[in-house]
Amino acid sequence: MPGVHVLRVFTDAQGNFGNPLGVVLDTAGLTDERRQAIATQLNFSETVFVEDVARAQIRIFTPATELPLAGHPLVGTAWLLSEVAGHPIDTLRPLKAANVETWREDGVTWIRARIADAPPWNLVQLETPAAVEALAVPPAPEYDLHEFWAWLDEPSGHIRARVFAAQYDIAEDQATGSGALRLLELLNRPLLITQGLGSVIHARPAASGRGDIGGRVVKDAVRHI
Repeated sequence: MPGVHVLRVFTDAQGNFGNPLGVVLDTAGLTDERRQAIATQLNFSETVFVEDVARAQIRIFTPATELPLAGHPLVGTAWLLSEVAGHPIDTLRPLKAANVETWREDGVTWIRARIADAPPWNLVQLETPAAVEALAVPPAPEYDLHEFWAWLDEPSGHIRARVFAAQYDIAEDQATGSGALRLLELLNRPLLITQGLGSVIHARPAASGRGDIGGRVVKDAVRHI
């Protein structure tokens, strides 16, 4: 039975909130069907399968399908592999997307990813944070790959956001790094995003069509599936 490291990614500074993530480091003998079954059973928004720990080569699955790239799996896996290796890694290699640079800075794990590899989130700006808060979790497929957002403090770049992804069997995502990449593409400025119940995402533009996404990570448990 594979061991699944259960993390929370994009927590606040006290280690609260964040988006649950499963990471499987030993993938020997796992078929694609078994990978998808594990991701479906865990029912986290994403589960990562590390195909090669030394090279940091990974695959990312939602409960419904495989994704080329997603933000909180990249941040969480970079953090975990650095812990396993005993020193920070500098590159993640998603099997179906461009290589992703990674580093740590003041307790925050960062990735630099190509925005074009992110899912095509539908970004919907609302007038107030209260309007974002008032959204009900919608029945699928009313909102499919939608990120709703409003300014909490526009001068400082602070955003309130919620994300719904029926296509991936995710009713509401608690923290969406790839959505933050799309917000960078739209707004082209540094951002602080409060998402879901209280997850915290740091984001800033980078050169050559890329964006930097950062967050704090904590490990909760190891589960056996």
